[in-house]
Amino acid sequence: MTDLAPAAAPAAALPPAARAIRWDRLCLATGLAVLGGLWLGPLVAMSRTGFSPHMLLHLGLIVVAAPLLAVPLAGRLPPPAGFRSALSWCLLASVFELVGVWGWHIPLLHDAAGRSDGLFVLEQASFLAGGLAIWTAAFAARSHRTAGAAAIALFLTFSHMSMFGLVLTLAPRLLYDPNICRGAFGLDRLDDQHLGGILMAVGGGLPYLLGTGWACWRLLAGREWPLGERLPSPRQDLPDAHG
Repeated sequence: MTDLAPAAAPAAALPPAARAIRWDRLCLATGLAVLGGLWLGPLVAMSRTGFSPHMLLHLGLIVVAAPLLAVPLAGRLPPPAGFRSALSWCLLASVFELVGVWGWHIPLLHDAAGRSDGLFVLEQASFLAGGLAIWTAAFAARSHRTAGAAAIALFLTFSHMSMFGLVLTLAPRLLYDPNICRGAFGLDRLDDQHLGGILMAVGGGLPYLLGTGWACWRLLAGREWPLGERLPSPRQDLPDAHG
């Protein structure tokens, strides 16, 4: 007998919306897994007494978990109406992230978060919120006409993250309470602070610099990024079964 059951549609024949859903779900699941690994892993305990583990935890939130979680979030937001609107949202997000990063690293607040469980949770939530804000605003500016707004905000974020990292790296003395920053990974207190500064300057600055380059490329090439509707699929350009 002839099998009358319809053949499964090839992946390339799937409608663009279906491909976008798969990417959104993948980014969401990966972002949540990274977030769980960071907050349930050993870095939480280590960051209470070591500065470089604190910085690893911080960077994991803002440049790994946050951009992954921002993809599905930005895809469900309406795109900005124009460049001015996009620039306003992007700059607001950038300033919010800057205040969170610099504010929680003021010695008084950093030391207080190391002593208080409640303040530590608030600190970590603030880091995640700041990362989500800047990446979501940048990704939501998906038209090439608004990509310049994303480039400006991401470059400003790159600048202040790198600058703060250099301050920590070049500081001649320990900036924080030695009972809170006791060293990590076999390093003494000051070397541990310097390592944290290097992590901030490189690991914190480079992703935003790459994001700036991506936004500038879209602006100059006139490339749209139809997030949430036709997010590019690895198999999108393959011919279908009848091609």
